[in-house]
Amino acid sequence: MTKAPNIKPVHIIGAGMAGSEAAWQCVRRGVPVILHEMRPERMTEAHQGDGFAELVCSNSFRSDDKTGNAVGVLHEEMRKADSLIMGMGDMTKLPAGGALAVDREAFSDAVTTILQQHPLVTIEYGEVKGLPPKEWGNTIIATGPLTAPGLANAILEETGEDSLAFFDAIAPIVYKDSIDFSKAWMQSRYDKKGPGGDGADYINCPLDEEQYETFIEALVASDQTEFKEFEKNTPYFESCLPIEVMAARGAETLRWGPMKPVGLTNKHNPTVKAHAIVQLRQDNALGTLYNMVGFQTKMKYGSQAEIFKAIPGLENAVFARLGGIHRNTFINSPKLLNNQLQLKSRPDIRFAGQIMGVEGYVESAALGLITGRMAAAQAAGNTCPVPPLTTAMGSLVEHVTGGYMTGPKAKFQPMNVNFGLFPPIEGLVYKDENGKNIRGKEKTRFRKRHFAERALRDIQGWVAA
Repeated sequence: MTKAPNIKPVHIIGAGMAGSEAAWQCVRRGVPVILHEMRPERMTEAHQGDGFAELVCSNSFRSDDKTGNAVGVLHEEMRKADSLIMGMGDMTKLPAGGALAVDREAFSDAVTTILQQHPLVTIEYGEVKGLPPKEWGNTIIATGPLTAPGLANAILEETGEDSLAFFDAIAPIVYKDSIDFSKAWMQSRYDKKGPGGDGADYINCPLDEEQYETFIEALVASDQTEFKEFEKNTPYFESCLPIEVMAARGAETLRWGPMKPVGLTNKHNPTVKAHAIVQLRQDNALGTLYNMVGFQTKMKYGSQAEIFKAIPGLENAVFARLGGIHRNTFINSPKLLNNQLQLKSRPDIRFAGQIMGVEGYVESAALGLITGRMAAAQAAGNTCPVPPLTTAMGSLVEHVTGGYMTGPKAKFQPMNVNFGLFPPIEGLVYKDENGKNIRGKEKTRFRKRHFAERALRDIQGWVAA
């Protein structure tokens, strides 16, 4: 699209998931963008390269089910809104059961190339060490959970709010050809097929009760990363706990979490049910790399290699990357932002992505999509409405601008998209086509399906606006 006449560029700080998506939404509307990215001049504790939209943790965008899963609904809403992140995700997808997983390098390369080659995008490499100058005008801060100290401190000085922070951990990646398939086998849970999958998308490593108990003991006793003084007493985000932290909460915690043995049958010994199972998910298009699902960790490398190689099938595992840990920070968005996602004290500044208090790749990109559209509309002298609350995107905006608990003990915390953020459907009758009452799990699935249908219907008007 050609540049609209007499439109000043939107400055976007950060070329991660949110910043890349925001830039795309602007230029698709003829609004030029100056995209600021500090890497490779200044790296972070988690990034490996200098590409845009780098996936630093899992390579999964989670469930792609648009009929019964909130993140799957978010995927579809973003597709309808011409999302760059979802477009490139679909282009680089890998087999992953019911999830949408991507080849992380191909995905980042695709996003980077598109933005670098776009005529309305100017890229400026280097760290922005303070709040953007007011003369920049229309600006989006999308620096993510690893915002550099200079900018983070400037935000805190401007807002006067205390910083909130949590730790996020990274799972190890294993070379497939180093896995012992005389013990491991390929199968998706309940043989469920996902996009491009065949129902056998995960590598499964079984543990009996004795092996599991030994494994738990080793995790709890492991040598773990020492936190720096300023990092102590920082809470974890509950949806991405280190594996050893989960183990310390109780011996059965992992069996009800990432190591649950349900929906899987060991083809080597089909009559014996495993006590627990470790799953690995494909991490690149070649199928040579697999990441350990739910095995984010803060253990030191030596402990990781020793403990993980005790898992049946991984005795000779070769790790392309061991796990790690980094600090995430976010602002108290409900107090600081208005419903146009502008900083109340500096309306020339908007925020996008995880720094706002959403969690997850797709959620971060979705807020970038919304913020980008709002900034583009402002640049053209218009106003972009907030997506309807009944949609996944609208529910995320509500979360970061007001959908939180109040009171003296309330504390704003990051949130993944979920149907709990959606308003209830008034008058929904839980009956099947024969008039019979729907109960139990079927009732839950029925409700989710109607939430999904309403969201995808209601997003259409906003997309067209």
